[in-house]
Amino acid sequence: MADSPDGNQWNTIDKDLSKISQVEYATAYVSRPLVAPGVALAFMVMAGLAAAVLFDTTPVNLVVIAAAVIGAYMAINIGANDVANNMGPAVGANALSMGGAIAIAAIFESAGALLAGGDVVSTISKGIIDPTSVAEARAFIWAMMAALLSAALWINLATWVGAPVSTTHSVVGGVMGAGIAAAGLGAVNWPTMGAIAASWVISPVLGGVIAAAFLALIKSRILYQEDKIAAARRWVPILVAIMAGAFAAYLALKGLKKVLPITMQGALLIGLALGLVTYVVTRPLIARKSRGMENRNKSVKVLFAMPLVLSAALLSFAHGANDVANAVGPLAAIVHASDMGSAAGQVAIPAWVMVIGAFGISFGLFLFGPKLIRMVGGQITRLNPMRAYCVALSAAITVIVASWLGLPVSSTHIAVGAVFGVGFFREWHMARRRRMLNNARPDPMRIAPEERRRRKLVRRSHFLTIVAAWVITVPAAALMSSAIFVLLNSLIR
Repeated sequence: MADSPDGNQWNTIDKDLSKISQVEYATAYVSRPLVAPGVALAFMVMAGLAAAVLFDTTPVNLVVIAAAVIGAYMAINIGANDVANNMGPAVGANALSMGGAIAIAAIFESAGALLAGGDVVSTISKGIIDPTSVAEARAFIWAMMAALLSAALWINLATWVGAPVSTTHSVVGGVMGAGIAAAGLGAVNWPTMGAIAASWVISPVLGGVIAAAFLALIKSRILYQEDKIAAARRWVPILVAIMAGAFAAYLALKGLKKVLPITMQGALLIGLALGLVTYVVTRPLIARKSRGMENRNKSVKVLFAMPLVLSAALLSFAHGANDVANAVGPLAAIVHASDMGSAAGQVAIPAWVMVIGAFGISFGLFLFGPKLIRMVGGQITRLNPMRAYCVALSAAITVIVASWLGLPVSSTHIAVGAVFGVGFFREWHMARRRRMLNNARPDPMRIAPEERRRRKLVRRSHFLTIVAAWVITVPAAALMSSAIFVLLNSLIR
């Protein structure tokens, strides 16, 4: 039977609607990856508009507007890359969901930047170059612009590759490259650069050793005890108190000292007092929570979940207080030089500049952070609450030890080094137990060397990629910065 004319008409309409639907699906599929860059671009434009309105000059200073846009771009990249070090372990250990981690980090990063970010920051030299060597205001502005842009571009590239890098080292490289291009090799403080290069090794090794030591303590004193729950009641309050004390001292050194003058001895006393209070409070809480638990490792992991969440929040607060200067420091220097017509080693950071840094970090975390959070939390080595606890505690203790010794360290290198330390300790510990089992087995039952290699617990490809990114961060940022400075200086005279 032939179709009626009306039937053909409806078939044609259905086909046309189907084609339109497919076009809509294809458009949504193509446009979805562009949403995050579009939002980031909108934020950068808003930062430029804020600079045009709030930097009160006539006519409008286009240099400050451009610097505000680049500063917003830098802050977005810090949020996308650096914050993963704080939240990655908690997410990888399933103590926090990705959404919960992003929400907590955004709140505490912004709070740290706005409440404890400081009014006066050493924005220019970081001990790398002498501001007087770039005395001309125009050359100084181009140098800071080049340093900011090169650092942001390098961090963006590292995030795309999937390598957590130090934003501080990126800025250091940018300042060094621009300083060399502007005033020659003599402008650089090479002993300070040598100390920073040494921190490439010191930071991750120290963080890894401390994390591995605490994991060994947990295994020997809790997990390998016959009565795990009784051991946990005894040791978990002590470990939580150590964490509370370490973070109190850490926050005093890295955040609160921007508001109140605090010495190392004062920070340690604050940490000791809070640690004792925490022990008294948590001991009955842990005893109550552990009642009725089964005598197995999974029960012990539950007791570490809440301290891990708190540590992630505190790390984010301290990071926001400390690293916001990497985004807004050079921007504040440009604002000062444009306003005063001279360079300075330390400048007051206007409130609107600090807001750009704080919200930029939060936007970057929300839009682009999940990739690095997953990588740090789950793709280097498997983490559980106890291993992640060791990573977080190591970050706080290593910063305190490094500050006491006067060593320049990177919080990124410490945190990622601690993850590697936990993974390599697990490999060593498992290989040691396997050797003991092999010695007790007949030859046919022994594990072949190929199988042992397959069972590596740290992904070597990520290890090599991250270490390579760490090594070339300063020289890569310096080369880009010097090239950008030369280009700016030649185009705009």
